[in-house]
Amino acid sequence: MDELAEIRARKLAELEAHARDVKLRENAAPVHLTDASFGVNVSKPGVLIVDFWAAWCGPCLQIAPVIEQLARDYAGRIRVGKLNVDENPRTAAQFGVQSIPTLLIFRDGELVDGVIGAVPRQEIERALHRWL
Repeated sequence: MDELAEIRARKLAELEAHARDVKLRENAAPVHLTDASFGVNVSKPGVLIVDFWAAWCGPCLQIAPVIEQLARDYAGRIRVGKLNVDENPRTAAQFGVQSIPTLLIFRDGELVDGVIGAVPRQEIERALHRWL
């Protein structure tokens, strides 16, 4: 009987963990960053990828669904942020962003990598995996 109780407890824990993961992914979305909120978000521990974009930018709009899917797929492992360069020029200038979309990867508050342009998802993931 004890063995059966242990199996049930283990299975229940697995199901609860799976339910938490599913809920986390369903609710995951990129955080909209501003000049004012950027520093606080970057300084948090872990990996943060920031999409520097603008509403008029065709390639930015093309890559936007990929960024949103990455936020869901990597929920709990990385954080994803989006910063509109037209509305937040100070942060874009601080990091020398001259071409959009630009994706910058921060780890524990430090800029560690970046990807410029509307590149395939695999290229973004390759850069991310170097820092996970």
